Amino acid sequence: MRFDVIALFPEIVEAAAHGGVLKRACSEGLIEIGLHQLRDYAEGPHRRVDDYPYGGGAGMVLKPEPIFAAVEDIRRRYPARSSRTLLLSPQGTLLTHAEAVRLSLYERLILICGRYEGVDERVRENLADESLSIGDFVLSGGEPAAAVVVDVVARLLPGVVGKSESVLSDSFVDGIFAVPQYTRPADFRGWKVPEVLTSGDHARVEAWRQEMAIRNTGRRRPDLMGAGGAGGCGRTPGDAGDSGEA
Repeated sequence: MRFDVIALFPEIVEAAAHGGVLKRACSEGLIEIGLHQLRDYAEGPHRRVDDYPYGGGAGMVLKPEPIFAAVEDIRRRYPARSSRTLLLSPQGTLLTHAEAVRLSLYERLILICGRYEGVDERVRENLADESLSIGDFVLSGGEPAAAVVVDVVARLLPGVVGKSESVLSDSFVDGIFAVPQYTRPADFRGWKVPEVLTSGDHARVEAWRQEMAIRNTGRRRPDLMGAGGAGGCGRTPGDAGDSGEA
C-alpha cells in the first residue's frame, strides 16, 4: 500500500516513519510513504501557498492551486487501481477501527494536510473524496493527523505487525477494549497478578479476559457498548464516501 502525504511540514510525518513498525514496513516493501512539500507546487518566485480569506477574518487560508496541482501530479506519477484522497479536518468523519479497516482496502491513500485557518472550500468540494478527523480537537496542522492515519491503517496490512494475532486482539476490533495484561513479577509492591492468570486453566483465563474486557469498556467507555462492534465494516473500495475538508 502507498501513502502520499501533501504538507507544508512533511518532516513531521517523516519523523514518525523513521522508527518502529513503519520503518520496518517501509524497508521490507510492505508499504510506501511518499512525502510531498506543498510549496513545490506553488507558482511565483515566493512559492506562496496561502492568502487572505474572502469576507474577512483572522488568519490565512491555503490556496486551491497548489493543492490541486499536487494531487493531480501524484495521481499521474503513481497510478493506482484503487485510491482515496483524504482531507484531514476536525470536521471530517471520525477515524475509528472500522474506518481504518475500510481505508486499508485501498491500494493508495492521498492525505492532504491543512494549516493556518484551513483550506479553500473548493478543495473539499471538488478534489477530496472525503474528510477524516482523528478526534474532536484542533491541531496546528494536519501533519500529526496524517502520521496517525498512516500508522493506524498500515498496521492492519498483512505482514506489517509481526504477529497477526496481535492485531486481532487490539482494542476496538470487537467493539471493546483489549484484555488487561500482566507480566512478571507476579507480586509487585504487594499488587498481585490475578490468581486466575497463574492457574494454568486456559478456559478460566479466557472467560476472565472476556469478562474484564467487557467490564472495563462499560466502565471507561460506555458509549462503545451500544455501538454493535467496531470491526467488520464490510465496505470495499468504490463505496460512496463522505466529502470534507482539510
